[in-house]
Amino acid sequence: VQLQASGGGLVQAGGSLRLSCTASGRTYSSYAVGWFRQAPGKEREFVSALNWSGDRTDYADAVKGRFTISRDNAKNTVYLQMNALKPEDTAVYYCAADRNLNRAPITRESEYPYWGQGTQVTVSS
Repeated sequence: VQLQASGGGLVQAGGSLRLSCTASGRTYSSYAVGWFRQAPGKEREFVSALNWSGDRTDYADAVKGRFTISRDNAKNTVYLQMNALKPEDTAVYYCAADRNLNRAPITRESEYPYWGQGTQVTVSS
C-alpha cells in the first residue's frame, strides 16, 4: 500500500490543521494506522494511532485532548485533526499503516511497514 500525507502548513499558535493520509494500491479498511512526527534535531515520536476497526485510539500525552485521529474507509483516508496547536508541535508528520487486525492501536513505529512521505507542520508563536 502506498501512503500520501498532506495538509501540513504554517499556522499560528492556537490554530488548527487537519492532516490527511490517503492510501492507494489496497483498501485501507483492514489496516491499523498511526501518525508520528519528527522535530528538527529530535528522533521521530509517536503521536496517535487507530486500530483497523476504528473503535480504539491512542494518543501521546503531549497531544491528548487537542488531536483527534479518524478514518473514512470510503475515501481510503485517515485524518489527524490538530487543534490548539503549539510551537512545540512543529515537526514533519508521517502517517504509517500495517495490515493488522488486532484490537489494540499500534504505537511503536517499528511495527509499521508502510510509511507516507511526511508533511511539514510549522506553528508560529
